[in-house]
Amino acid sequence: MRLYILDLERSGWYNRIVPMRKVLAVGQPPNERLLSAVEVRVLKIYFFRTPQGVFFMETIFEKINGMRQSAFNFGTGRTRKILDRLKSPDDKLKIIHIAGTNGKGSTAEYLTQILIAAGKSVGTFTSPEVYGYFEQFRINSKPAPVELLADCFTKAYQAASGLGATCFEIETAGILSAFAESGCEYAVIECGLGGLSDATNAINKKEVAVITSISLEHTAYLGDTIEKICGQKAGIIKNCPAVVSSLQPPEAEEYFKKLGAVFAPPSGYKLKMNGAAQSYNAGAAAVAARILKIEEEYIKRGIENTELFGRLEVIKTDKTYILDGAHNPQSFENLRSFLNNFNRAKNTVIFGCLSDKDAERCLELIKDCADGIIAVTPDSYRAMDGDKIFALCKKYFKNATRADGVCAALDMAESEVVTICGSFTLLKDAKIWILK
Repeated sequence: MRLYILDLERSGWYNRIVPMRKVLAVGQPPNERLLSAVEVRVLKIYFFRTPQGVFFMETIFEKINGMRQSAFNFGTGRTRKILDRLKSPDDKLKIIHIAGTNGKGSTAEYLTQILIAAGKSVGTFTSPEVYGYFEQFRINSKPAPVELLADCFTKAYQAASGLGATCFEIETAGILSAFAESGCEYAVIECGLGGLSDATNAINKKEVAVITSISLEHTAYLGDTIEKICGQKAGIIKNCPAVVSSLQPPEAEEYFKKLGAVFAPPSGYKLKMNGAAQSYNAGAAAVAARILKIEEEYIKRGIENTELFGRLEVIKTDKTYILDGAHNPQSFENLRSFLNNFNRAKNTVIFGCLSDKDAERCLELIKDCADGIIAVTPDSYRAMDGDKIFALCKKYFKNATRADGVCAALDMAESEVVTICGSFTLLKDAKIWILK
């Protein structure tokens, strides 16, 4: 029996033999049209072909992702129990733990590339996904083998039995197990939300903790002041050195100085990534790497090689498209600075956001950067109500309209420059449309 994985991101099929033990359930056979339907979640659903037809099978990935809407249940206890049941794979890794409001993913990628340049084997766990589920789980900067993830996630799912664990907690334990099993020396781990009570903070020991820039976000969970949010982020500093980005509001700077953290200046190395904030992200990664005693030539090479999609990513076709995951006021300040390089009259913004975001302040920051805006509702159970998004867009933009989705918005946009922003959840469909 041959299994098929549908991979729309590579625009076609490829075959892979996967043992039946990886499969949790068998469903009804779909028709042939379903096999190429855009709504199928890529790389999460296996199909197998027999003389009797094509059949659907639910994988461990789909099983875990079916739990995602119950994700907001914080604490480290359940994850620690899963890890203990898996014989503590985190103890086999040299872990770099990253928390902060903005710049975590970029800082993680800078560190990953630095370690690779130094000849180290490194696993990287970041979230959320931007262009594909498996980009969150990488070994030496490449997506971890699906078979390895299926094995380790299945074991983590089974180890979580009776604990009431969330999707993210199982993914955290599963990927740490995968990194250890594959022989990684280092693991670069990004917090999901906050730090103190985040599932990733269940790990026993760390080589260094890195705090990126701090601003007000997720205030319902992390607190309504910079100081309270700093307390949550600082929760990852446990018996290890701490490096803090120097891109901080005064309250955060004062808070981390009292903790004796090392402040990282912006990097002076040449960067491939756009935006003024990137020099600070690279700087934090460089200081952390020096603590790990990585030689400067590898730090320079790694930083200068780093690219990460979805962060002020520019794609030029018949138009110039800017794809940015900016989703809070601090990141919109960075976006505004970048958009000032373009002619306002030739720019249209496509905007959508999640319900817990300060959409009004974000839109206020870029109201002078574009001539018009198209409001869309992200494809997420956490999306802000579409009517509310549109009302805020009309408040700050004279030329405001709405579309049923990001692809419909791209069809509508006639300007020379089109900026897609407000949520990472918009970027995948946008990029598929742009490159089609």
